[in-house]
Amino acid sequence: MTKKHKPRSGSLQFYPRVRSAKPVANFTTFPKITDGASKPMSFFGYKAGMLHVMAKDLYDKSATYGHELRIPATIVEAPPMKVFGIRAYGDSSKGKYALTEIIAEKFDKHLGKRIKNLKGNGDFGKIEKLRDRVVEIRLIAHAQPHLTGIGKKMPEVMEIALSGDVNAQTDYAKNILGKEISAKDVFSDNEIVDARAVTLGKGFQGVVKRFGVRTLRRKSKKERMVGSIGPWNPSLVMWTVARAGQMGYHARAEYNKRILKIFENPAELNPSSGLEGYGTLRGTAILVAGSLPGHIKRIVALRKAIRKPHIERKLSEITFISTRPEIAKTSEEEAAVHKVRAEKKVEKEEKSVKDEIAMAVKGEKEKKEKEK
Repeated sequence: MTKKHKPRSGSLQFYPRVRSAKPVANFTTFPKITDGASKPMSFFGYKAGMLHVMAKDLYDKSATYGHELRIPATIVEAPPMKVFGIRAYGDSSKGKYALTEIIAEKFDKHLGKRIKNLKGNGDFGKIEKLRDRVVEIRLIAHAQPHLTGIGKKMPEVMEIALSGDVNAQTDYAKNILGKEISAKDVFSDNEIVDARAVTLGKGFQGVVKRFGVRTLRRKSKKERMVGSIGPWNPSLVMWTVARAGQMGYHARAEYNKRILKIFENPAELNPSSGLEGYGTLRGTAILVAGSLPGHIKRIVALRKAIRKPHIERKLSEITFISTRPEIAKTSEEEAAVHKVRAEKKVEKEEKSVKDEIAMAVKGEKEKKEKEK
C-alpha cells in the first residue's frame, strides 16, 4: 500500500502566537546607511483599503515583459508627522541605552492626551555635554490622525531612526525639532520598503482553523482535534504540537514591498463613494503593491528595506487606477442601453399576461371536465 504522508500543519516561525501588547507595531532594527545626508528611515500611515492598477512591465527577463500588468495595491494615508523630541543613545557591553532626550518647547495640543504632564526643555546643551558618549541620535515623533477622516485625535508616538553618521544625525535633528516631516522626505516612487503592523484579530480558535490540522474520521469521539498531543511516558506535550489559542492580532513584518507612487493629491485615488470602511482620503497617500497586514484604519509602519530584493522589478508609469471608469459612455450608448432595458420590460409584462390567460383557460376546461 502506498505510504500516505502529510506535511506538518502550521508554521513554527511565529511563536509564541500571543496578542500584540499594543496596536502600534514599530521597527527596532534599521539598515546601516552612513553615506550621504541624514534623513529619516521610517514613516507611519493609516491603512485605508485596496484597489488595483495597471502598469507596463519593463523587466526584460520577465515572461510578461512589455505587457500591461494588473497589480493589486494597498492605500496607506500618510499625513505629515510631527517631531517633538530627540533621543541620544550610548553604547555599553549590554547594548545601546538612552543617554538623554530633548523635548520641543511647543508641541501639538492633541499630544497631551497621549503623554500626561509633558514639558518641553529644548536644551541642546545636554547632547553637547555627552557628545563623546553619543553613538546614535533618533527622533521622537507622533502621527497626526486629526488630519485624516478616521475620526481620531489621540496620536500614536514612535521613534524614528536616522541615516548618516552621528554628526549628520545631530545636525538634522536640531533643524527638524518641532517641525513636520512628510512621506516625500523619507520615500520616493518605486522604492522597496518593509512594512510592519498588527494583523486582523480573530479571537480564540481551535486547531483546525489555527493550524490547518486535518479533521478526523466521523466515527471518532471528536473530529476537530489533534489525534495525539504526546506520549504517556515521558508525559510531555511538545511546543510544536498544534493547540487551540489566540489567532490574529499579532505584530507581523513583511519585507520588500514596492511603493508604486506617492500621491499628494488625494482626488487621484478617492472613489466617488469613498473607500469602504474608511471614507475619503484627505492628504498624502502612499500606494504600495500587494497587501499589507492590519485592519482598515490601523497604523502601518514603513521602513527602508533591510534586505536586498532578489529581482529589481521595473514598472512604467501607472496607466489606470480602478477608482475611476476607464472609458466614459457617450449619450448615444446610454440611450441604446435604456432602449434594450425598456424592450425587455415590455416583453416580460406581455409574457406574464399571456401566462395568466392560459392558466385561466386551462382551469375552466378542467372544471367542465369534472362536471361531466
